[in-house]
Amino acid sequence: MSVKQAMLALLEQGPMYGYQLRAEFEQRTGSTWPLNVGQVYTTLSRLERDGLVEQVDGADAAPTGERDSQVVYRLTDSGRAEVSEWFTTPVPRTQPPRDELAIKLALAVTVPGVDVATVIQRQRSATIAALQDYTRLKRQASASTDPADLAWGLVLDSLVFGAEAEVRWLDHCEARLRRADRLKPAAPAPSTVAQDESEEVVR
Repeated sequence: MSVKQAMLALLEQGPMYGYQLRAEFEQRTGSTWPLNVGQVYTTLSRLERDGLVEQVDGADAAPTGERDSQVVYRLTDSGRAEVSEWFTTPVPRTQPPRDELAIKLALAVTVPGVDVATVIQRQRSATIAALQDYTRLKRQASASTDPADLAWGLVLDSLVFGAEAEVRWLDHCEARLRRADRLKPAAPAPSTVAQDESEEVVR
């Protein structure tokens, strides 16, 4: 996620100070990727250094005239050009972000003694639970016509599709590892073991 571009895109609406930018960003993304205000101001300092934003008088520039002591930033012409380029340039896939789950499974398969079947099962259960939460939130967001809720709904769509894809990928990993004889059957649940033992005693 590019905090830099997000800050520039928000500033295209008008001058804001750091707390406003953080609140606007989190409102539109449903706080899916929360920002701390220190990160926001560090980013703003770098943007100012690069000539993409500039400070203005808070009393004149703040949208509501509140908190005049805050440092208020606005876009420069270079900043507007950067926003325009960002919106019209596809997100590259040549250097995908690190995927902790993919790294974990790649290592689990190669590190002796790791129960890969359990790793996959536990992750699948957690992902399905997250998918159910996203789906519930999506139903709530879809009932609103507010632009911020629409933005949040699009983020939820991405999370839902991502979770669905992750479940399919885990199923694929499990099947592939089983075909390669690299996956031991998962140990039965304790209740199943107890039931099997009781049935053996009866017999």
